[in-house]
Amino acid sequence: MDDRYGTDVLASGWRTQGTRQLARVEASRDLVVEVAADGFCGAVVGLSSGMVELEDRNARRRLFPLGAGFLVDGEDVVLVPPAAAPARTGPQRTASGSFAAPEARARVARASRILVEGRHDAELVEKVWGDDLRAEGVVVEYLQGIDLLDAALDEEPPSAERRYGVLVDHLVPGSKESRIAEAVSRGRHGAHVRIVGHPWVDVWQCVTPRAVGIERWPEVPRGIDYKVGVCRGLGWPARDQADLARAWQRILASVKTYRDLEPAFLGRVEELIDFVTG
Repeated sequence: MDDRYGTDVLASGWRTQGTRQLARVEASRDLVVEVAADGFCGAVVGLSSGMVELEDRNARRRLFPLGAGFLVDGEDVVLVPPAAAPARTGPQRTASGSFAAPEARARVARASRILVEGRHDAELVEKVWGDDLRAEGVVVEYLQGIDLLDAALDEEPPSAERRYGVLVDHLVPGSKESRIAEAVSRGRHGAHVRIVGHPWVDVWQCVTPRAVGIERWPEVPRGIDYKVGVCRGLGWPARDQADLARAWQRILASVKTYRDLEPAFLGRVEELIDFVTG
């Protein structure tokens, strides 16, 4: 006959016998999770004081306490803070190819800064140049769109001591982006602003196909959202914003150093760093 009390009635762990242990998942940026309590679904965009910030497909953001009560791919999980990276030893190079100074501290932020159009663009700049920018005291700010650049410059006008470098997508002759950039450059703020950009529709294309493990980036017909078209062309899921966020996470994870980026993108970022630190 089975003894439900076991051989030792004082043994520890009897309260948890038969219960399922939930997987512990690090709340890494762009991880898509669902809140079990109310069904809110979004990508991780920040962590602070034991809270995780999620952003859904409509750009709405909400804060939740880390721990249990979340689902990832339909499975109950416990969200935990990402593990700290191991300390580096010996001379190191940053992802941009620069030598990292030992025991270097981030400088006090300069008044000059770099504005980057698009959240994915900003994340890519941070991944490759983040160490260099912190050492130089350069802040990278997310610009929702170049259409908002003029208003941003009016709010905090640039000067000889506060220069702005601006990185935009699809800066080619005749494009909307190029017309706005030319108008700003000719305007009252132009002397202290430098606007540069890459020729592609989206920053995804600034990552080399080799790094992602594909032969080339798919051609996306007009009228189809670029990210959706790329995912479909590569055979990746593209049903909703969560699938697109996972696709970007996959692309960003493939970037290890500056060698994984297209030269036309590398040169423009280096140009902006020189401009705001010169």
